Amino acid sequence: MLKFPDGFLWGTATSAHQVEGGNDNNDLWDWEQVPRHIKNGDKSTVACDWWKGERYREDFDIAKSLHQNAHRLSVEWSRLEPREGEWSADAFAFYRRVLSALRKRGMEPLVTLHHFTNPRWLVQKGGWETEAVVPLFERFAAKIVEELGDLCDSWVTLNEPNVYQFTGYIDGNWPPGKKDFGLAMRVGVNMLRAHAAAYRAIHRVQPNARVGVAHHIRPLKPANSRSSLNRVIAGFQDRIFNRLFPLALQDGRVRFPMGIGVRVPEAVRTQDFLGLNFYCSGRVAVDFSQPSRMFGRQLPPKPWGFSMDEELQQWFGYGDLDPDAFCETTKWLGRYGEGKPIYITENGVCDTHDEIRPRVLIAYLAALHRAIQDGAPVKGYFHWTLTDNFEWQEGYWLNFGLIRNDLITQTRTPRPSAQVYARIARENGIADELMERYARNCEMTNDK
Repeated sequence: MLKFPDGFLWGTATSAHQVEGGNDNNDLWDWEQVPRHIKNGDKSTVACDWWKGERYREDFDIAKSLHQNAHRLSVEWSRLEPREGEWSADAFAFYRRVLSALRKRGMEPLVTLHHFTNPRWLVQKGGWETEAVVPLFERFAAKIVEELGDLCDSWVTLNEPNVYQFTGYIDGNWPPGKKDFGLAMRVGVNMLRAHAAAYRAIHRVQPNARVGVAHHIRPLKPANSRSSLNRVIAGFQDRIFNRLFPLALQDGRVRFPMGIGVRVPEAVRTQDFLGLNFYCSGRVAVDFSQPSRMFGRQLPPKPWGFSMDEELQQWFGYGDLDPDAFCETTKWLGRYGEGKPIYITENGVCDTHDEIRPRVLIAYLAALHRAIQDGAPVKGYFHWTLTDNFEWQEGYWLNFGLIRNDLITQTRTPRPSAQVYARIARENGIADELMERYARNCEMTNDK
């Protein structure tokens, strides 16, 4: 048995826009209305029906029956502040019901304030491209904690700021759909300043609060380690994508290319815990046709000993399944955080037919256990995700849920992997039987 520390949190993660449905006052909703922005023309009109049908109760009942003792969710800024300076009592009442439902079931909430979406009015003011967003986000954070702080004391200010930067401002696959490296860096600085302001605002309202950031880290390695140029380009990409934001929180310096930098001293020591979203690693090859990608392109994933259908091929385009990199990244975060608690705020795999999810789950959790044994202060794990939901530009065809959701009937059906995760949560560890069944018999490695 691979035992985890006493009091370990076992949960799942969701985000408001992906599960609530009907978030029709934000930039993602507007983006969805444009043809070809979302695969198959999907829209988040109903999603998992949390808002109108309040099906979060059913989902939390299932999560509780699966022995989960925590849940990470987000609040939707455009619902709570539908117009600048105007607050919605109905929206606050909704989130009070959601958090109360978790508390009633003995589940610890972790609430994210910004999970990619922005109110339409904020976008019209320039959104994250202008420093004006900083006091607006600070005010929003303070208001949330004033209204909901009696039900929650753990807060994630920003979810994956680097993903928001790169997907919205370099790839152009999310709103605002721009491709401007310099603007992306400006957005990152504004997000850093906004986080720092929100951190202090939350602590003014709730001195005992725990506040952090959910960092998305995807280690980027040279495809040809013998090539010095390849090593330089991969290292440069890794530093800009993975390290820029975390390191700025450590010393208050944002280090851009070519020696350019910005000082944000107020960001230093503004994390009470570290959140890690980890899915995969990537191999970078030299490609001079990709200047916006710093002259590197990511190679197709290595095989993992199973055949991949279209869904898996699409998702694995993001990188290689890599438990060893997960272990090493978690340990790096432990050293970087100087003993601050770590929560795995997202980790999972899309798999409609649940053919590989149990193996991936066991492999990653075994790697996490190794990191803990080596000293990483990990206090909890939130699997992405509880139920199939609206996966941004991929719509509904990438299914990460432990629970299958029928979009027509909204019928929930736990997948076999949900039972595997339930046993781990119940026993607070990975039984030898599970290791034998899902890991050792197929040598969980990505370099076959």
